[in-house]
Amino acid sequence: QIPRRSEVSSTMATYHVATTGSDTAAGTEQAPFRTINHAAQVALPGDTVLVHEGTYREWVQPKNAGLSENRRITYAAAPGEHAVIKGSEQITTWEHGSGNVWKVTLDNAMFGDWNPYAVELEGDWVVRKSQDEPRMHLGDVYLDGMSFYEVLSRDAVTDPKPRETVMDHWTGQVVPVDDVNQTTHVWYAEVSDDTTTIWANFQGANPNESLVEINVRRSVFYPTAHHINYITVRGFELAQCASPWTPPTADQPGLIGPNWAKGWIIEDNDIHDAKCSAVSLGKEASTGHNNFTNRRDKPGYQYQLESVFAARQIGWTKELIGSHIVRNNHIHHCGQNAIVGHLGCVFSDIYGNDIHHIATKREYFGHEIAGIKLHAAIDTVIERNHIHHCTLGVWLDWQTQGTRVSSNVMHDNCRDLFVEVSHGPHVVDHNVLASPAAIESFSQGGAYVNNLVGGAVRIQSVMDRATPYHYPHSTEVSGYAVIYAGDDRWVGNIFVGHGGDASDYEAAYPDGALGKPFAEITKIGYGTAMYDGHPTSWDEWVETIKASLPGDHAIFPGKKQPVWMRSNVYLYGATAFDREEGALVEAGDPAIAVTNGENGVELTLTLPDSFGSHSVAVPTTADLGRVRFPDAEFEARDGGPIDLGKDLVGATKPATGVAGPLAALKGGKQTIKVW
Repeated sequence: QIPRRSEVSSTMATYHVATTGSDTAAGTEQAPFRTINHAAQVALPGDTVLVHEGTYREWVQPKNAGLSENRRITYAAAPGEHAVIKGSEQITTWEHGSGNVWKVTLDNAMFGDWNPYAVELEGDWVVRKSQDEPRMHLGDVYLDGMSFYEVLSRDAVTDPKPRETVMDHWTGQVVPVDDVNQTTHVWYAEVSDDTTTIWANFQGANPNESLVEINVRRSVFYPTAHHINYITVRGFELAQCASPWTPPTADQPGLIGPNWAKGWIIEDNDIHDAKCSAVSLGKEASTGHNNFTNRRDKPGYQYQLESVFAARQIGWTKELIGSHIVRNNHIHHCGQNAIVGHLGCVFSDIYGNDIHHIATKREYFGHEIAGIKLHAAIDTVIERNHIHHCTLGVWLDWQTQGTRVSSNVMHDNCRDLFVEVSHGPHVVDHNVLASPAAIESFSQGGAYVNNLVGGAVRIQSVMDRATPYHYPHSTEVSGYAVIYAGDDRWVGNIFVGHGGDASDYEAAYPDGALGKPFAEITKIGYGTAMYDGHPTSWDEWVETIKASLPGDHAIFPGKKQPVWMRSNVYLYGATAFDREEGALVEAGDPAIAVTNGENGVELTLTLPDSFGSHSVAVPTTADLGRVRFPDAEFEARDGGPIDLGKDLVGATKPATGVAGPLAALKGGKQTIKVW
């Protein structure tokens, strides 16, 4: 709760924390506190907590909130010092068994009320082969920072089988595991009333002579109360916690997060090894907590729909929730998400983050896995992030309205961008999307402008799930509808095919992807030809409705919504919408490559000589028009006109320039720093 005025600091103190300190000390630089959490019980609005070099094994639970943007409570690593906060404990009392197997027996008191070796990895949309399949747990073992795999019997610890490849559950692609050797480093645990015994295969290492840690705490920096507003967390290494599965129908605790609050800034941190989700901007438990899993009486979809209205009852508004900033962090090697959120992520900015190796360990599977997975990302901006080597880059699910995905570089993911069951308006502009499956839209009302689309595009209607839409720039629900597909705009994008052979779509969607034979996956291709047959204006679409009268709701299904296409570039077999204006179609292979070079992330490609003479006017709010169901325009967050005049690297574009994400693109081979 926000402190009373008499409790608010008038001098804006700076408290110091050091591994040599004491929580009975004064908290000064000369007499620092020992724990960050003790400082978090003392700090008041305007105060700063400086944490000095060292490893802190604790769960920081801030007690007090900041009052405003100007009266924050700031937690920061001391300048030039490496401060680490871990949810794990080091274990040095391992007993050698046979071969490479060691064991340790621990008193359950060390875990408190959250023993990750007893807590199952369970919740809505966790997927198993059968309900009888044994459950995994939230524990983990780390050898010199490397995460082990859980096995489900003691015998399996003795003779673990290496896994060189695994199947990505979403696309059906067979992909290499991150580290073959890692798959043979395994653990198993048994929990009694008083003790927890862990067996682990260290593959020849002596765990008492190495750094061996185990998950102990659920979170690392996460308040237990709601509305702990205006907190800044800066410059730490944050690692190794037993965070649980975080579907949109449950409480969504992460390694770090605001827990249903407003105005947090999470910046310049190295965040890694969350069992499930790292940064949570998510929902809380009172609006639903795994009710489908626990009750089985209604679909999870229905509970998710109910959670939107329940959140409104507890104050889900711009004044109380969201408006967070997550910037310039390095987030990696987490099991489910780098950033997750439902409802609590509204009006937020996520930019400048390097996100990689999310869910690539593939230890478990469910339908809520991505580098960034947000539901109800109303007026949220995802900008200038580098997202790579993830099972899915960005997944925007439900209520993607006023959302902008701009100037991101995504590559070497199984899939880059998935927008699901949303009505728009949402904007995807000036991105590099270079993975085999580049864009999937199970939505409507999107504007795709000046992207480099280096993989397949999939468009899908969803007629069995009606989802909400909102009054512009508000959390207030104005209606709900199913997804007809269409109502999309594609302007100035560069599409790259695979040489024109339709069978090459299976590079992105092998047979069996999404549980279907490839022949049953419709509306997929390189380019925009999957929109063939859609009208090109609202007037034309309305005429199809008039022709079906008399009637009401029954005459709308089956009517293709209009689309607007102009000035896109189609290379190497990518195909254009049959009524597109100003398309450029060339046969050459641009040979896209995205690499980490000495100067940063570099894009190399070869464009045809005709590229430079092909021009694209920068679209405006007026050009993009309105979307059908929300009856809203493509605006900036403040309600003003949208500005699409900056390219991927921030360069100002001319009013009429080239297609694609970079104003400097030209014909021929080129290498450009993009992040």
